[in-house]
This record gives sequence, C-alpha cells and structure tokens, in this order.
Amino acid sequence: CCRCSLAGHFRNYSDTETEGEIFNSLVQYFGDNLGQKVKAMPLVEETSLLEDSSVTLPVVIIGNGPSGICLSYMLSGYRPYLSSETIHPNTILHSKLEEARHLSIVDQDLEYLSEGLEGRSSNPVAVLFDTLLHPDADFGYDYPSILHWKLEQHHYIPHLVLGKGPPGGAWHNMEGSMLTISFGNWMELPGLKFKDWISSKRRNLKGDRVMPEEIARYYKHYVKVMGLQKNFRENTYITSVSRLYRDQDENDSQDSDISTKHLQTEKSKFIKRNWEIRGYQRIADGSHVPFCLFAENVALATGTLDSPAHLEIEGEDFPFVFHSMPEFGAAISKGKLHGKVDPVLIVGSGLTAADAVLCAYNNNIPVIHVFRRRVTDPSLIFKQLPKKLYPEYHKVYHMMCTQIYSADSNLLSDYTSFPEHHVLSFKSDMKCILQSISGLKKIFKLSAAVVLIGSHPNLSFLKEQGCYLGHNSSQPITCKGNPVEIDAYTYECVKEANLFALGPLVGDNFVRFLKGGALGVTRCLATRQKKKQHLIVERGGEDGVA
Repeated sequence: CCRCSLAGHFRNYSDTETEGEIFNSLVQYFGDNLGQKVKAMPLVEETSLLEDSSVTLPVVIIGNGPSGICLSYMLSGYRPYLSSETIHPNTILHSKLEEARHLSIVDQDLEYLSEGLEGRSSNPVAVLFDTLLHPDADFGYDYPSILHWKLEQHHYIPHLVLGKGPPGGAWHNMEGSMLTISFGNWMELPGLKFKDWISSKRRNLKGDRVMPEEIARYYKHYVKVMGLQKNFRENTYITSVSRLYRDQDENDSQDSDISTKHLQTEKSKFIKRNWEIRGYQRIADGSHVPFCLFAENVALATGTLDSPAHLEIEGEDFPFVFHSMPEFGAAISKGKLHGKVDPVLIVGSGLTAADAVLCAYNNNIPVIHVFRRRVTDPSLIFKQLPKKLYPEYHKVYHMMCTQIYSADSNLLSDYTSFPEHHVLSFKSDMKCILQSISGLKKIFKLSAAVVLIGSHPNLSFLKEQGCYLGHNSSQPITCKGNPVEIDAYTYECVKEANLFALGPLVGDNFVRFLKGGALGVTRCLATRQKKKQHLIVERGGEDGVA
C-alpha cells in the first residue's frame, strides 16, 4: 500500500511519542526475554514504509463508539476489582466474588460468575458485568458499583481503534432534540461517573435522562481523560478486512511481523499476521490517504446504525419518504411540514418510531402510525419499559392501543394507529397504499413518510458483507433478528477465529450491556497473551531467544 506502513501510523500517536516507545509496548506484549532482541531493532525510517518494516498489531478495533472505547480502556490495562466498601445485593454472586477477591474480574471464571443471573441481554457476560456496575438497576435501584478500577500497565495490549468520526461513534450524529432512552448513569463508561462529568458542564440537572449530544461529548472527553488518545484514529474508512491464511501452521515462514531476520522465524509462532485491514484516512484538505494494517486479532465494534432498513417497495425512493430521525427532524425544523393538513406516515413499532411520533405530535402534525405487530405483542419494546421511568413512550403506546383506525370513522385529528398493517407502495402524488392483515387496502394522502424499521451495520469490508458470521448466514446482520454468532464468554466469532464482535452486532443495543463484551474480549486476549509468554520462556533456553 502506498504510504501505509503501521510505523507511519505510529508516528501520529502524539507529538512527543516516538516509534521506539511504541516498539517498547510491543516488547511488553511479548515479554522481557524476547524484548532484549526487539529493543535492538533499528527505528523505521519515514521513507522505508511497509516494504521494509511492517508490525503486526495484536488488536485492531473497528468502530470508536462506546463498545470500542470500553474495549480500548480495558486493553490499556485498566482492571476491575471487587470493592471492599460495598456488598452486592445478590448474596450468591457476592459469595462467588469473595472467593477470588484478590483477582481482577478479568482473571476470574466468567462462566462461573454468570451462572444463574438474569437480565435484559441474551449474553451472560453482559448481564454479569451490568449487575456488577449497576446492581439491581432494572428494579429501579441506584446502588453504587461494587467494582473499583486499577491501572495495571503491565497488562497493556497494543491496539488501534479506527473510527469514521470523533470518539463516540454514532452518538455524534443523533437527533439533538430527543432524550436518550437510558438514564445518564447507564450510559457511562467505567472509571468516570457521568453525573460528576455532567454536573461540571451544566448547572441545572432536570431528571436523570440526558441529550445525545451530551453523551457524545462525554465519550470524547472520556478517551482524553483516560489517556486513550494514542490508540484512536479518526476519519478512517475501512474498505476491506481479509484473512491472510487460515491454517494454524500455514505460511509461518512468510510471516515477518517485525522485519528482523534473527527474530522472524521464532516470533511468527507467537503473533500471527492473521488479518489485513485496508482503508483510507480523510485528511484536512479532503483528500484520502490509503493505509494497510496487519493484525493478529480484529474486534468489530461498528454498531448497527450505518444503513437504515428499507421496506423494499414501490416509490420508497421518492423525496417525501425519509428513513431516519435526523432527516425528519431537519424537515420539521426547516418548516417544510408547518401548517400541513395531510398527515405524516410513520412506519415502525420501536423506540425510534415512537420518537418520530412524539416529534410530530409535539409540532401539531397529524400522524398515521403503521406497524405489523399486534398492540398486545409481548415483544414490543414498550412492554420492557417501566411506566414511571419512561412516561412519554408509554404515552405513545397508549395511543397505539386506544386510537386505532376504524372503517366506521375517519382519521383522528392528531394520531391514528394502524396495527397489523403494512405499506404496499408510495405514489408520486404523495399518496400511500396500506394493507391490513386481512387484505383490506386503504389509500391516504400524505405530507411526508418516515420509515423507521431498524438498521443494518455496514460490514461491506468483510466477505459476504459479513452475513456468514450471523446465526442465519443467508440474511444480513441485524441487532435483533440476526446478530453475529459468538462464543458466549469470549465474544469470538463462532465462524471465524481471531475475529471478535461486541455491542449491537451481538444484540446488545444498550450501552449498559455492551461493556460486557469488552470484558469478555479482554479476558480472552489476556489469557492468550499469558500462554504466549509462557511459550516464549519455555522455548527461550533451547532456541537461544532468551
């Protein structure tokens, strides 16, 4: 790749950090014995680039939202320990934790600790970590975390976090007028209480729920205050992630992670150039600088908000049909829908659709709300939200149940619900055709339509668009319907070794639960790192590396 060596990227870590310091971190990863040889390496010249020296990173994280940030935090050596000051309300769990109080949670048996726990995630480690950070949160309690964090720099695993924008990911692009679905303290990451941060930013805290832009600023600040900036690259766009070889012992002789012939054969047994990551970085003048990285492990933390799902029906590409809240919000703020008599059609039964209903309702825009499910469907998200904590969403749900369209009456003035309906087509004269579950068709004139039926991650950089990683390999990856299939305790993809996935890609849409993914991945990588170091020490004597 032109101008794309890892060394070139390392030179951008900070103004004062040198390549030598970066290589020292790799020395730490491989162990002190091997380090004596690595330290003797000449530094990479600015002009020598990939052909002369290419370092294989232990981990590359794709995505710099809360999943990627939390994983970087733990890979940087931050470790959670049981606090001596608190007791978990689950006495069985607390007694398990007491058995190994001297060990960090990363070094404990996550399957043993997770056993018997229940929560709003299907991933057991996510439920475990959430109950350690927010004990009994789903019962309305605000108990303090039973963990305290220590920075243990000897546990640092070199890594890069690649993101399209600033740290915080999609939170920087969310509609600014809405409250987040979760409480502020549920959005926080380990080691920095959100309430402490937000209280220093604004004087009046009205309630516990906050604006998306505040969450975005918090995540960006978190990366800085935790000293993680050196691991992050902004304005990066991934075009391909491909495995270089699959067999465990295949191509060892070709794997020159650090171009020192004396170490080449020996070291390739301990860190493998499993993955090639290609892409480009957009720089200040708008131009694109291509790059090519090599990694032993790749962690997918992209989220699932890249590509809004479509109905795939006639007329869906007309300009009056929107597929995101920002589009709809912009149309309202620009006055395009002001004073319109014709209703807005909102399609979907999730929280984003509910936000659109509230947005239209609060701006006196009449709504036709269409969704496929019955209002009594137990899987509706409203069934999972306590009324006292989320009154505005229960207001929408109440309207969905009580303001249902009837053939005997016209549309209601403010809101009309169409359960068990779907949209057949949109017409150029701004009309839509709806069809009920019984086959009855209806035509309505609209001022706009908003289709909010979920979204797909953009995994175009993977083979088969990443579909082969899902539970159903014939369908695209989605958070609810077809998440990436992972090992429940390591978050490694079942169908691809050395590839990990966390966050919404594995069904954890709430920040509360995606932190468990960081714990699972970190434990897996830390365990493998220890095994490698033991192998290096054992082989050192006979092979002359020590």
